[in-house]
Amino acid sequence: MSNVRIGILGAAAIAPAALVKPARDVDRASVVAVAARDRGRAEAFASKWSIPAVFDDYEALIGDPDIDAIYNPLPNSLHADWTIRALRAGKHVLCEKPLTSNADQAREVASVAASSGQVLMEAFHYRYHPMMHRAVEVVRSGELGELRHVESWMQVPLFKRRDIRFDLALGGGAVMDLGCYSIHQLRSITGEEPSVVSAVAKERSGDPGVDRWTRAQLRFPGGATGTFTVSLYGAQALRIGFRATGSKGELRVFNPAGPHLAHRFTVRLADGTTRRETLPKVPTYRYQLEAFCDSVLDGAPVLTGPTDSVANMEVIDAVYTAAGLPVRP
Repeated sequence: MSNVRIGILGAAAIAPAALVKPARDVDRASVVAVAARDRGRAEAFASKWSIPAVFDDYEALIGDPDIDAIYNPLPNSLHADWTIRALRAGKHVLCEKPLTSNADQAREVASVAASSGQVLMEAFHYRYHPMMHRAVEVVRSGELGELRHVESWMQVPLFKRRDIRFDLALGGGAVMDLGCYSIHQLRSITGEEPSVVSAVAKERSGDPGVDRWTRAQLRFPGGATGTFTVSLYGAQALRIGFRATGSKGELRVFNPAGPHLAHRFTVRLADGTTRRETLPKVPTYRYQLEAFCDSVLDGAPVLTGPTDSVANMEVIDAVYTAAGLPVRP
């Protein structure tokens, strides 16, 4: 195999940016099929994006021998089931974040992935961009001294009343949609697994159990503390970033999720020096797809595989529990 032939489960709004467009620039990837339960929707999607095959049944797409891998951008509550089905059918899977609705499901998916021998990658696309590689390098190099505190913030207001990200049964909530990123960022730059000290959340009016805003306090084994704040509402249109503070300085990163659009990467040291770095303005999704193909075709390790996914979901569950909200079903 020299090219990964990928089928998409669902004509999802995220699919063009996350997969279809990047595949045009990645020689070893081809988007060859899309499935939607509404065939008309699948046909319209395929026509718009020049995808050759259309299915109105997810199982049929998964069972097609001319497809090597599945991209799963379905609602969160459907991630586990359809990822497991694809793995058992011998397909590699690139699954949107969060991998599952809860940690128990993540452990089940990880077990199936291990026994299947297929590649399973959770689509934390930002993790594959040089900006995040550089952030990890700076923090772990010791340039900032002893790491004392890490913090992440993500505010992405949603104005549609019935957005699925506010549906508890579909795995909705601010921590599920945005907090999964923040937790992953803090785990990645520290290289450690945190415990949850406390968490507070604001539920969405009329949607009990669904957080529209959450803040959590974390503690890492090496002694650093952590904080993240995520919000699906607010006056500011967009606010995304993280920082790491050590005994000798601070790293502050703006827009790790979309550095190709705009970014700032600033290191301020205790001796008064400030350094700003510019990273490649290439979409994060392209780096992610290249890494996925490298793993499928060459056996290269992935940074966001099943073990990492389980650890991330365990923190998500712990945050919801600490905030007095239910773990997603």
